[in-house]
Amino acid sequence: MIELTSQTLDPEKFTSVVRRSTNGAIVTFLGTTRDNFEGKGVLTLEYEAFDEMAVKKLEEVRQELMAEFGLDDVAIGHRTGTVAIGEISLVVAVGSPHRKDGFYACHKAVDRIKEVVPIWKKEVYEDGSRWVACEDHEFTHEHEAALQAGDG
Repeated sequence: MIELTSQTLDPEKFTSVVRRSTNGAIVTFLGTTRDNFEGKGVLTLEYEAFDEMAVKKLEEVRQELMAEFGLDDVAIGHRTGTVAIGEISLVVAVGSPHRKDGFYACHKAVDRIKEVVPIWKKEVYEDGSRWVACEDHEFTHEHEAALQAGDG
């Protein structure tokens, strides 16, 4: 399931899609709008997307994860437009037979979305705004080792 919308995202909608009797774990990630960034007060986030390409790339990420981790399904939702403080901008739900693969796949999903999906974020501050590059997608070897050891 892929959803790109200007409407509120309901996490339960996404987790229900990946819930199966064959899965021992459902791992979710909820990206929310925080009220600050690098000492600046954030009022809202504004997301813009090249909708058709964004949906295509989200589906590619979904298929990539299902193939790599042997998953039955992955559900991804991303907001566009204005997202207020505390609201959800990204939902990733992964159903997996085992938790380790579920956590790893969910983490990788978020990284891949930031790397390849044409969705842009503008932070609106109390004193202005700026477009933000999605550069925090770096997945270090340290993270990978911790996840594979079951410590992540």
